[in-house]
Amino acid sequence: MSLKAAVKVSRRIAEIGRESWEACATNPAYNANPFMAFDFLDIAEESGCALERAGWGPHHLSVEDEAGRVAAVMPLYLKSHSQGEYVFDHAWADAYERAGGRYYPKLVSAAPFTPATGPRLLVRPDVDPLEAWPILLGGALALCERYDASSLHVNFPTKAEGEWMAGQGLSLRQGQQYHWENRGYADFEGFLGALSSGRRKTIRRERRDAQAEVEVLALTGAEITEDHWDAFFGFYMDTGSRKWGRPYLNRLFFSLLGERMADRVLLVMARRNGRWIAGALNLIGGDCLYGRNWGCVEDVPFLHFELCYYQAIEWAIDHGLARVEAGAQGQHKIARGYLPSPVYSAHYIADPMLRGPVEDFVRREREAVGGEMEWLAEEFSPFRQGS
Repeated sequence: MSLKAAVKVSRRIAEIGRESWEACATNPAYNANPFMAFDFLDIAEESGCALERAGWGPHHLSVEDEAGRVAAVMPLYLKSHSQGEYVFDHAWADAYERAGGRYYPKLVSAAPFTPATGPRLLVRPDVDPLEAWPILLGGALALCERYDASSLHVNFPTKAEGEWMAGQGLSLRQGQQYHWENRGYADFEGFLGALSSGRRKTIRRERRDAQAEVEVLALTGAEITEDHWDAFFGFYMDTGSRKWGRPYLNRLFFSLLGERMADRVLLVMARRNGRWIAGALNLIGGDCLYGRNWGCVEDVPFLHFELCYYQAIEWAIDHGLARVEAGAQGQHKIARGYLPSPVYSAHYIADPMLRGPVEDFVRREREAVGGEMEWLAEEFSPFRQGS
């Protein structure tokens, strides 16, 4: 199928339209990634969380076939800061600006506020990616030049996309997260059976202590009400104000998420004496459960592990999901069965004076991250040998 070489730029995802976007985003190869769904990206814009005034100016790209139908899309934002990305380039910005350059604006292809791997160069199932990808990437680079942006960053693409972009001259950066993999466990006890005896005892104790005086509910679909979102937003704001200073998401975002994507939400909530005290938000993909946000208003020993890690594992086993991605950072996740896994980002730096140092840094960082992942998995894996 032939594609038009021209790339369209849309300042709102609604300009592309649900039907056209979903024709690409629902490609079976993407395993129903919830963060590339039209609704998720539209909710981020409609709530005001991912708009120009928040430093996320949508400039989504689309490519049409000869019949005028959208054949490929790329989420893209013109950004005035580096917040909400989870691929940290603050040191690059500081170095460039100390040298007299201007790092912002920059272009970022990502799911806003979401450190989860997924497609960034989305194509319809009947379209050859190797025909569409060069057009999308070329459009993003042309937009970089048009806006005199310092750089283009593609955050958390699939490994195949990242390696292809590296072949096009972008710098491929590797990071690590902690993911749990379902090895065909029949139930949570089956998972525990694959662990060392010490880890089994510890996890059973943690779960027992966490649930001693607390009721835990795993809610999805119509089970989730505005009362739940009210409580969860309080948890989210409390965590955000203590850790980050300025939470990225507002109350409207969660209402819209419940209104339009409730069947793709798993909200794990805890209450004591009839009062909600903690919660963990997950989004459901075709083969993966994605842990996103957590918060609490009471300190209960091990409740964070129960809501964020153990409940997620149990739900994934019960629903036949292949893995749980628990988000960024946290070596403590290894002891709970979440092992180091590589994640990627691809970067184009317009100024050759910055490009060289960035490429050298990224190469050395890849080597260091790869070595650290191997060491962590060997030294701290909770699994029995041969499991």
